[in-house]
Amino acid sequence: MPFAPLHLDTPLLQTAPGYSASGKPLWLKLDALQPSGSFKLRGVGRLCQHEVENGAREIFCASGGNAGIAAAYAGRALGVPVTIVVPETTAADVRQTIAATGANVLVHGSVFDEANAHAVELARSRKASYVHPFDHPLLWDGHATLIDEVVAKGAKFDCVVTSVGGGGLLAGIVEGLKRNGLSLVPVIAVETEGAASLHASLKANERITLPAITSIANSLGARQVAQHVFDLPQQHPIESVLVSDADAVAACLKFADAQRILVEPACGAALAVADVHAGLLQRFDNPLIEVCGGIGVSLEKLRGWKEKFL
Repeated sequence: MPFAPLHLDTPLLQTAPGYSASGKPLWLKLDALQPSGSFKLRGVGRLCQHEVENGAREIFCASGGNAGIAAAYAGRALGVPVTIVVPETTAADVRQTIAATGANVLVHGSVFDEANAHAVELARSRKASYVHPFDHPLLWDGHATLIDEVVAKGAKFDCVVTSVGGGGLLAGIVEGLKRNGLSLVPVIAVETEGAASLHASLKANERITLPAITSIANSLGARQVAQHVFDLPQQHPIESVLVSDADAVAACLKFADAQRILVEPACGAALAVADVHAGLLQRFDNPLIEVCGGIGVSLEKLRGWKEKFL
């Protein structure tokens, strides 16, 4: 018998039109309230369940944070040991949170790519399962459930705004729109300056690998998006936009005041669009913003970012 999903059907709220410079009522899908702190549990949980159903007795995953927490949570729920390989750039408090969730944490490499290659090799050598944090069809299928939930609630929306890192969430949203007969609903894909691998790739018309991630929104820190994600704009209406770190931080603070929920700058990037790119939303009546969440935030960090950027 298949496992029940590990993720929650998260709340959907609508703001007053005056909440943002767009003057539009905004639907907010609150995936910051997932047990793992972010949307990642949808896809990572789905993929971990699939692996365990097919005989996995151990799981390896590489992550700078949120996918690692999701895999750790999934492993604990499914009763299998999980090892998360993080790059040196992952903050000590994030490593501690992953370990406290029940996973073994290894530090390897200066960037995600090196941590990921190590995780793949460890899984191969131990005949264990490897779970990618953003590049797998079952991940996208899991992330698509957020659209299923919004549709099931009867909410009418005419665009979706989402942050983009490696692109797993974007791929899931497009999958969710497609399977709910909403293939004409555009997606606004948001990155911060300094972590904009999708934007650079679309501009160059080839998949670009960034030399480094220079944004504080390090959850968006994939130096290259998945090939499937790079190909998506040829199949679905997607608009790529940028915001600054300061824009993302301002949106995090504004959201915390309004909703009493803390989110990372990686999530603040999507929330910032309604103010920074207000004109972009003028042609829509009911935008949906995926509030993807993230564990790399605290009151202390928010104060520090406010002092630095605002």
